[in-house]
Amino acid sequence: MFHLISKLYEQTGVIITSNLEFGAWESVFGDAKMTTELLDRVTHHGSIIEIDDNSFRFAQSKNSRVQ
Repeated sequence: MFHLISKLYEQTGVIITSNLEFGAWESVFGDAKMTTELLDRVTHHGSIIEIDDNSFRFAQSKNSRVQ
């Protein structure tokens, strides 16, 4: 992933979605330094949109069980 983001950095737009906080990304990528460099590139010119809301699918599922 790091190599892909490095090649795309400042060349094109990239959208990354995750349900993990940045602090947990190291456990996914396994290398603290590389994860820091990846996040540096991703956040440099990027916009971070945090959605702290209930799942639409969960609410829909819950509503269908109630009826």
